[in-house]
Amino acid sequence: MVGLSHRAKAALKGFQTEPDCRNTEFATHPHREYESLKDEFIGDRHRLRQFVKTLGDYTLIPGGALSLGDTSSFQISDPDNEYYKYIRDAYGTNVVTASTHISIGVSDPEDIIRVYRVLRCEAALFLAMTAASPWLDGKATGFHSTRWHIFPRTPPHVPLFARHEDYTAWVEEKLRTGEMQNHRHLWVGARPNGDDAPRSLNRVELRICDRISHPVSLLGVVAFLEARISHLIEQTAEDPLSGKRFSETELLEMVTANEQAVSRSSLDAEVVRWSDGKRLGVREWVEELLQQVLPLATAGGYDAYLDGVTRILEKGSIAKRWLDREAAGESIQEILIDAIHHAEECDIACANTPCEMAFEECADE
Repeated sequence: MVGLSHRAKAALKGFQTEPDCRNTEFATHPHREYESLKDEFIGDRHRLRQFVKTLGDYTLIPGGALSLGDTSSFQISDPDNEYYKYIRDAYGTNVVTASTHISIGVSDPEDIIRVYRVLRCEAALFLAMTAASPWLDGKATGFHSTRWHIFPRTPPHVPLFARHEDYTAWVEEKLRTGEMQNHRHLWVGARPNGDDAPRSLNRVELRICDRISHPVSLLGVVAFLEARISHLIEQTAEDPLSGKRFSETELLEMVTANEQAVSRSSLDAEVVRWSDGKRLGVREWVEELLQQVLPLATAGGYDAYLDGVTRILEKGSIAKRWLDREAAGESIQEILIDAIHHAEECDIACANTPCEMAFEECADE
């Protein structure tokens, strides 16, 4: 298997290596239309799936962690890459995870920083919906998102940043001291981003989601995020740092506690809302936000995609469904084999417009 992702990069346009060869990365182009996004995403994933089959008995594994192992060794994809060697030596296999990062374009840098502040405080909601890594090395870990439980937050303390210039100065200082190896070496639930970050920003990136296998769920989460960001740009007073109820230190402690809670229980977790300090269930908070942002999604013509989020709330996270099946007597191997086949079927069906697979079938494991 050594060098598998390196071979994918060499053979497939748009694919990149990750430090461990069991991971590869691809990014879609910016899109305004959801169908175009879906087509490119599924097309790229289909190309990757077909390519790895030419190399042997390989396929794409659903989930966000090394469900069946092996975490005993780091399989570096490029031994000559100094950054990869740093990642291996600093973090080991805790970084060998799979995730879906979602970026939404925003034009004003100060809007990006404010949206980032809110998303840092609400990222746990998105992890709760997408948690899909309950196993590691063939065993249940006690977490719905083992990935986010083990993944190293870097640097350990990342402020909420009051202004763009504060963010720029902070990143440049971390680069100077070596706490960050490059501007992408900022691993938290959400971050400002741009082609020339930190000085030039054009998007907000949500990084907390476990890998989202199914197109219906993926587009639902993207639509929810877009609508939430659109709402925040309109409602400029909605800002964690504008109130007097919580200090920044208290807000960051809240972020950590909420993310720990949903890492363990996903949609069944209780969290604390940053705006008022209320303790509530994740489902209740997401449902309230859905109603709040629905008019914006409707005006933008993408409200139908929010059904993907509604379905997740009804059925539960992938991790919870998998654990329920394991508790009923299925082996982890059996569950994953079924999930692999189901993900392949969904990609094939949704490669057509409209998706030929019934909504319920495509969204379920």
